[in-house]
Amino acid sequence: MTTSGSETTSGSEPAEPDPVTDVDIEDRQSTRYIGPMRVRRTDGDERTTDRRLLEWVDPRDAERSAERTMRDSWRVLRIQSEFVAGFDALSDVAEAVTVFGSARLQPGSPDYELAVRVGRALGAAGYAVITGGGPGAMEAANKGAHESSATSIGLNIELPFEQHLNPWVDLGMNFRYFFVRKTMFVKYAQAFVCLPGGLGTLDELFEALTLVQTKKVVRFPIVLVGREHWAGLLAWMGEVLVAKRMVSPEDLDLVTVVDEPDEAVEVIRAAAQRRAARGEAD
Repeated sequence: MTTSGSETTSGSEPAEPDPVTDVDIEDRQSTRYIGPMRVRRTDGDERTTDRRLLEWVDPRDAERSAERTMRDSWRVLRIQSEFVAGFDALSDVAEAVTVFGSARLQPGSPDYELAVRVGRALGAAGYAVITGGGPGAMEAANKGAHESSATSIGLNIELPFEQHLNPWVDLGMNFRYFFVRKTMFVKYAQAFVCLPGGLGTLDELFEALTLVQTKKVVRFPIVLVGREHWAGLLAWMGEVLVAKRMVSPEDLDLVTVVDEPDEAVEVIRAAAQRRAARGEAD
């Protein structure tokens, strides 16, 4: 683990819902929306597309198994279309940083204001800001990017409790599948910044660490903002995972811990300079 600053520490399946319509429109806030837009009925199938894809069907039930096989084959085309839409929409994004954090942060709270400052600092440094497009830290980071006139991107996801795009997004995409959305988070970012968050933030953090550790992606900065929030997790990783040789000590060096947004920007800039000196593409 690296720290920035003065401190250094190591029956039968229900039918599919009504078809959705892909839209690419300009609304009155000049936000461009791309992707499936679904309006749920209170008496309809509340399962998400991801859940329907991952549901197990007993192969001994010949009728349901055959029906599922047919549906899964067609789902491949829907999945493909989401990748195509994502690649097309984000292909012109130059330098960007993906920001993660809790959707539960309330405006005016210290962590929400920290996220605003992170988005503002990244935008002022010339980076587009990519978030999950929802409320809380995502909204705050998009707001900060908007205030600095940077490109503010939101990659939204279909959830049972309807997460809508926040009003600070310039380019908003709506995904059915988590794994497609996660690909976009990684593919178009030069760094990850993780603000205080819960399970979703931890999922995204550990996926990023795994991709870098296994060399599935070129090493890029993974910056944790808020030493107090992350201290317990990092201590556990060192005292348990490293102690039991389940991870290597150097794996903890894949993350940098800071307290201030400007520190995060400096970490990202320094990494970009090192890559440029080695002749590595972003």
